[in-house]
Amino acid sequence: MIRLLLADDQTLIRAGFRALLDAEPDMEVVAEAGTGKDAVRLAERDAPDVILMDIRMPDGDGLAATRQILANPRLAHTRIIILTTFELDEYIAEAVRAGAAGFLVKDTEPEELIRAVRVVHDGDALLSPSVTRRIMAQLALHSKAAFPAVPLDQITEREREVLALVGEGLNNAEIAERLFITPLTAKTHVSRIMTKLLVRDRAQLVVLAYESGLVRPGWSS
Repeated sequence: MIRLLLADDQTLIRAGFRALLDAEPDMEVVAEAGTGKDAVRLAERDAPDVILMDIRMPDGDGLAATRQILANPRLAHTRIIILTTFELDEYIAEAVRAGAAGFLVKDTEPEELIRAVRVVHDGDALLSPSVTRRIMAQLALHSKAAFPAVPLDQITEREREVLALVGEGLNNAEIAERLFITPLTAKTHVSRIMTKLLVRDRAQLVVLAYESGLVRPGWSS
């Protein structure tokens, strides 16, 4: 069972998300928060698997709450999906650095929301929708460096190839097809890269790929 926390200051949005997610046989909303402070408190109390986190909330915004939650060793398994709009690129950049696993616009289709929860719960980053790829590209181009010194000498040439493809938004199956390897081998490469470069998850790898120069601006999905 995927245990969820909904953090949004709009009651109607929380109610809609709860009705949708609770209807899934493998999902359960265990708590709702209307402020950033409450999001942190309830995350610490209930240790949810996935949090849907709005950025603009009173009494501690979603960005500050994301930092605090993901810095807690007890919540190392918790994955956060940021609820956002196109106007919040600078905040998204900070959320990636804090370890957010993905992004959704609030008017996303119901099936996409459900898929997103399962994707991040399974340990992947929510990078497949084209809107997310464009956001990631923008945050990498217009934000301060998240990784001031990218230690690319710590990874092999093959791992650099894999990192570049992660930066382009490819999933493990697509990387495997591009490099003529198995999806399991691609997954192993990604895991090793994250370990070597001390990166929390795939979302941070995308930013690292841009800021290290392995991926150049201007590509599109």
